[in-house]
Amino acid sequence: MRNEGKSTWNPARLDAMAFARAEGRVSGQLALSALSRLTEDLHDRALVGAAPPVEWVLSGELRPGAGGADPDAWLHLQATASVPLTCQRCLGAVQTPLEIDHWFRMVADEAAAEAQDDDCEEDLLALEPLPNLVEVLEDELIMGLPLVPMHEECPQGLVNPAEDRSLPATEAEEKPHPFAALAALKKAK
Repeated sequence: MRNEGKSTWNPARLDAMAFARAEGRVSGQLALSALSRLTEDLHDRALVGAAPPVEWVLSGELRPGAGGADPDAWLHLQATASVPLTCQRCLGAVQTPLEIDHWFRMVADEAAAEAQDDDCEEDLLALEPLPNLVEVLEDELIMGLPLVPMHEECPQGLVNPAEDRSLPATEAEEKPHPFAALAALKKAK
């Protein structure tokens, strides 16, 4: 982790107001395996260890408050990662790039965040308890996952079971058509 400025900032318990006042900036790398909620649904746990680290930067600033109130603390989180997901077309691993570029307005506590959430467009974080920005980063990466991950072009050919005669016949192909006997009776008349 690299801190820019005079103070050392702890992203796991960040004093966001002091960070914003100091126009703090901190950056670092985080192993993908350290984000257990993100990695639990990835394609192959063995690929997680070989994945490049998550690169992230956090900066803070003060902005004028609404209606001349005290200034608001804002945090800007940027991150890039590449995660192995399951391609929904070929079911193989597909390396999926994720990019996060998100601003958060800080509010006094969880109750204030809940009260203001419906009336504002920006995302809110509570100053108390001190936020854990590693958890916030993981949340943002999870929300950035695609709904249907797919290769641009799958590396192996896709098999259509209806066209592949090397596959065993299904029960539907083995059973006679239910109206075949009726068709035979009709022809006999």
